[in-house]
Amino acid sequence: MADIGKDIERPLGQTVRLRAASRGLSGRTVATTLVVLAALGISGAIALREKPFRKPEQAAVSTPKVTAAAEPAAAAPTAEPAAPKAETPPKAAGPQIIHVQTQEGDGPPNAAIVIHDPSTIGQNLKIAHIPDKALIEASDTGPLPVRAADGRRPFDVYARPWSGSRGARVAIVIGGLAVSQTGTQAAIAKLPAEVTLAFAPQGNSIGRWMQAARQSGHEVVMQVPLEPFDFPNVNPGRNTLTVAASPDENLKSLRWALSRTTNYTGVMNYMGARFSADATAMGPFMAELGKRGLAYIDDGSSARSLAPDLALKDGVPFVAGDMAIDAVQDRGAILKKLDALEATARAKGSAVGIGSAFDLTVDTVAAWVLEAKKRGIEIVPISAVAIDPEKN
Repeated sequence: MADIGKDIERPLGQTVRLRAASRGLSGRTVATTLVVLAALGISGAIALREKPFRKPEQAAVSTPKVTAAAEPAAAAPTAEPAAPKAETPPKAAGPQIIHVQTQEGDGPPNAAIVIHDPSTIGQNLKIAHIPDKALIEASDTGPLPVRAADGRRPFDVYARPWSGSRGARVAIVIGGLAVSQTGTQAAIAKLPAEVTLAFAPQGNSIGRWMQAARQSGHEVVMQVPLEPFDFPNVNPGRNTLTVAASPDENLKSLRWALSRTTNYTGVMNYMGARFSADATAMGPFMAELGKRGLAYIDDGSSARSLAPDLALKDGVPFVAGDMAIDAVQDRGAILKKLDALEATARAKGSAVGIGSAFDLTVDTVAAWVLEAKKRGIEIVPISAVAIDPEKN
């Protein structure tokens, strides 16, 4: 009853409104405040956060490392310097970088750097048709091949470059060039540059055709007529080397053939089954090739040839043909021989085919070479498959 007086003094209904207001503040106001605070927190996080799922990148700060400055050459002591120690050259035969001082004590930029690759002695293909004067000996009949004073051989210098790969390799030699002008022109134009061309010494304009062949990228060899068993009924041609002739006479005939042109890597026999089986006749012939730095390509027509043993004895690079590819002038027969060459190359690593510059042979070989390359066969010059006593 004590509170009734106080209630009477207060405005009517005020207590009820205050209580209601007090209850609303404790409910809606608190909830609204929490929602606002949460929204502010999320907005601040979105505005200030870094890229999602990444840590802030730290700036890399590099501290310079202080090193002592090199003293200039002028500040070197005036006392006489000790002689430099002689360094043993590397045993590797690959490319070497050699530093050369143009003057004693010179530093850059007067110092020169020479890059030397001792294995690179061949001609650039762009100038392969130009004879190397260091490899020529003058004679009454024309230029004779000879080793250069520095030891380089025509076999090395005039060889066509190849990949050096140890995959299946096929070398093809097409002989009889320069006998027919139109046939020679067609062979040079149609045959791929990897095919080796052989010139007959009785042909015409051999020097001109040699230059055309070399400009087209071909490696070339010179054919030499040697006595067959049924000579003279079967005659290889003028200045044939024979068993009955003296060594001097045969060397004279050989030098005539060799002087017909230049820029070739070796010689290949034309016939010669009887001559190549006679050690007395064949010995001086092979010794002359070794002296002049030429290879010998045996067409493989005679199993009695003494050429392999004599070539090894006289240091002559040697190649033996595996088969004649065009003994039968039929496209199908020639293709079978070429396919047999490919099989031999896959089995042994390399194979050598010998043919003549007949129109059918040239066309068939040109088409086969393009297909063989697609099958992974590398067509190489004849020098690439030679056994070289000076290197092996």
